Amino acid sequence: MKKFLLTLFGLFLVHNIYACPDLLNSDMRILDSSDTQNLCTYEGKTLLVVNVASRCGYTYQYSGLQNLYEKYKDDGFVVLGVPSRDFFQEYSKESAVAEFCSTEYGVDFPMFATVKVRGKKAHPFYKKLKEESGVEPKWNFNKYLISKDGKVVSTFKSGVRPDSVELISAIEKIL
Repeated sequence: MKKFLLTLFGLFLVHNIYACPDLLNSDMRILDSSDTQNLCTYEGKTLLVVNVASRCGYTYQYSGLQNLYEKYKDDGFVVLGVPSRDFFQEYSKESAVAEFCSTEYGVDFPMFATVKVRGKKAHPFYKKLKEESGVEPKWNFNKYLISKDGKVVSTFKSGVRPDSVELISAIEKIL
């Protein structure tokens, strides 16, 4: 009996050590696809989650986000783009969003399907982000910085550019 309990306890510890953080345990559909991806795929990575839009005054930030991704991806950093029509500045067709991001900005960081990012109908992942950070996007290009252990460590308003010292310092601090 003692051996059984020790084995059971050991399995419990291993499960808890290697379990995906609750924040990341969310399924999201990939942009312009029927495929979904569980965000646990990014466990152990430093993440910058950004609600994006193709027809916004901050759309130029795609370029800076792509530059960040290219600069730090070998260090375990990933930008996750999440289009939203919550602010009425995103194309209605996901194929148009995908084409725009690819042709205009050369985006090759992961992009997910268009979702609601605020309010009662927000995607479950965005509800978790709000619950953990206390911050709900007030506009497009709101940013959540998530540590390798799946915790929101900082949030950045839309006006914080991807090449800002503030954002780059926060990323480098947790890489």
